[in-house]
Amino acid sequence: MKNENCKLTFYKDPCGRESFRCPYRQFQIFNFHFSIFTALFVLIAAFSFADAQNPTPTPPPLPPLDVDLIKTETDLTNLLFTATDKNNRYITTLQQNDIRVLEDGVPQTLFTFQRETDRPLSIAFLIDVSISEERTLPDEKAAARTFIENVIRSEKDQAAIIPFEGYAHLEQPLTRDMLGIYRALERIEVAFPAYTGSAPALRGITSGPGTIGPPSEGSTAIWDSVALTCSDVLASGQGVRRRAVILLTDGQDTSSRVSRNTAIDEALEAETVVYAIGIGDKKYEGINKSALNQMAEKTGGRAFFPKKADDLVAAFREIEQELRSQYLLAYSSSNKTHDGKFRTMTVQVTNPDLKKEGLRLRYRPGYYAKKN
Repeated sequence: MKNENCKLTFYKDPCGRESFRCPYRQFQIFNFHFSIFTALFVLIAAFSFADAQNPTPTPPPLPPLDVDLIKTETDLTNLLFTATDKNNRYITTLQQNDIRVLEDGVPQTLFTFQRETDRPLSIAFLIDVSISEERTLPDEKAAARTFIENVIRSEKDQAAIIPFEGYAHLEQPLTRDMLGIYRALERIEVAFPAYTGSAPALRGITSGPGTIGPPSEGSTAIWDSVALTCSDVLASGQGVRRRAVILLTDGQDTSSRVSRNTAIDEALEAETVVYAIGIGDKKYEGINKSALNQMAEKTGGRAFFPKKADDLVAAFREIEQELRSQYLLAYSSSNKTHDGKFRTMTVQVTNPDLKKEGLRLRYRPGYYAKKN
């Protein structure tokens, strides 16, 4: 008999018996399975819709897999350095076999050596707004703006604006928003008779019995401001970055509750270089060059002491050139002890020809090991 809906197919079963198979029946079985699948799908969708009405909190995104993360897990130490010749010109052609690195006098094996001009920047402009900066502040703001326009790349770099007197005030946290940075910079005014900005003071340094009291109105706390900027602003920035503080001040600290050495330690802990620009009004106490030189050199930076507006612009231009001329090296310390102690790093030129040229290498002098 001919069945319009079923074309019979001849086949043998596993026991050798001959029979016929009807694809239509197979289709019915398939249809049954499909119906079960559809029902399950609808049920799952219903539960998903219910969950959507009461969403669970989204977990925070994982940090990017970058050198900072590797450093935490494998003790990889990163070091940025610059090289200049005897005429203070930047040397940008060094090769890995031209130098060697020692930690506490012990040679280390390098994992990375490269020119590092494209690594994202995080820069904090730490600007003294005490009365001694009244006459120079407009020039400082103009030079800082030009620097930001030339250096900060809005697609990857970040900047923060932090005026300070007795306290540091985070007027603009780290951001890539150029307009926000410019607006914060323009709002900065001299804190006389009191601070005029809107941002609250950065906290984290406390006073108590046997310690220095809170800063008084009209005082200047440079080292407190550097320490808090490094620990609370720059160190918290995500990702692999070159971190720097551009410190504009006369260097006359009158009310810090932490020492200059403590501020330097905080900068080293945050892998932050401090560039100090010593500037202020001559009718006050002048510039404390020694303090600013020490702060800059012990963090791998430099100090500048402009005498006029053109010198100030040149200082910013020099910082810009240095940031574009850095090398990056990385190594895993041969000392695997996690004792929290300071370890001295030394970069030496080994190329005999380059030695004769009297190259000067500038870098942070060490780091604190992790502590278990």
